[in-house]
Amino acid sequence: MDNENTSNKRKLNCNDESKCFELLESILDGEETPGSKELLNEKLAKCQPCFEHYHLEKVIREVLKSKCTKHLVPAELKDSIRQKIQEIK
Repeated sequence: MDNENTSNKRKLNCNDESKCFELLESILDGEETPGSKELLNEKLAKCQPCFEHYHLEKVIREVLKSKCTKHLVPAELKDSIRQKIQEIK
């Protein structure tokens, strides 16, 4: 089943958007409760706004996670920066 065909079967308006978005975000935050994944899957299959919000939020979180990781700084660079700071003082 392709996405275009699937999205045609979803409703275009969500009756309880704030509650649904809260559920979607809690699952993305890892705070799921028993049955919440099944409820999420039902919502994503039936509701276009929920489907779009979930996937957008998921992509944003993945980008942030990949961009906000610690990178080790070479010792030579740290020493060089410290030395320049001492010279300025």
